[in-house]
Amino acid sequence: MSLLEATVASIAPLNASAQTAALARQSQLTKPPGALGRLEALSVQIAGITGMLCPPLDQRAVVVMAGDHGVALQGVSAYPRDVTAQMVLNFLAGGAAVNVLARQMSTRVRIVDIGVASPLAPHADLLSRRVANGTADITLGPAMSRDQARQAVEIGIEVVTAEHALGLHLVATGEMGIGNTTPSAALVCAFTGADPAVATGRGTGIDDDAWQRKVAVVRRGLALHRPDANDGMGTLAALGGYEIAGLAGVILGAAARRVPVVIDGFISTAAALAAVALAPAARPYLIASHRSAEPGHILALNHLGLHALLDMDMRLGEGSGALLAFPLVEAAVRTLNQMATFADAGVSGPADPNEPGPAR
Repeated sequence: MSLLEATVASIAPLNASAQTAALARQSQLTKPPGALGRLEALSVQIAGITGMLCPPLDQRAVVVMAGDHGVALQGVSAYPRDVTAQMVLNFLAGGAAVNVLARQMSTRVRIVDIGVASPLAPHADLLSRRVANGTADITLGPAMSRDQARQAVEIGIEVVTAEHALGLHLVATGEMGIGNTTPSAALVCAFTGADPAVATGRGTGIDDDAWQRKVAVVRRGLALHRPDANDGMGTLAALGGYEIAGLAGVILGAAARRVPVVIDGFISTAAALAAVALAPAARPYLIASHRSAEPGHILALNHLGLHALLDMDMRLGEGSGALLAFPLVEAAVRTLNQMATFADAGVSGPADPNEPGPAR
């Protein structure tokens, strides 16, 4: 059995007894039912994922996968492809948004070169797991072979497995890859059936001409490959990217180890679509951090049945939005466990509608 097959087979349903216990405690806390809104549902989800009402959350990581895309050479991004490698160096120097937010959230950053086109010098904080020097152009052929896609997914599994061995309670997905909103839009169209003009956004801030070119590129890729949404690996290989496949592996590996996965924006959610196509049981392990400004993101979230915790018009990637959601995850667990119950506080609970009221 391959690593991917073994991982998929080990993803279990959420712990129903822990969820029941979390719901029961929510009903006893000193608040009207549902008054904490989605924090309550999040606390129940985390209990189901971890099997604990009060899981530890102090060991945190954001995995940032970096890879380049052949389709970027068609002018679908406002930035040259060399920026991918340059940004990886910025990550390693601690100067990117992901580094700033990770420091604030007491989260370790793992940078993985899974397919950057430009050579990168060895660095103590860089995991060099390059499958190839970027993907091929999706309008001319598959982005990668099926074997390469599987290899990239398994790299993601291996990375999160190593993090789990160090202690991992919460993981966020991040990425870097100039042009990667184009393959992400193609994946969203393939998995949801959306039209490219609806699912394709402006990425790094391209103008109207570049956007029209980008939509046409997505259409050509879909027409060439005619992807089958039921074939997750085939769709990922035809249209995706190494960093997208790697993040799909991170999601699967974390789910197999009962670790909550906070997904970032558009590209990370495209990876989540692929992960769920490979293993539908992984979906309940996903927490959507924020709603990206990319139009295809809400299509992907709706397809997965996920509701973003934040809506801040962000479209940076890197795991930046996922890190901002970490305090909400912690708040959900803390309120469930640290609020007093009606009995603890000596506060009267809601009136029983079946009890007779005072005479009138």
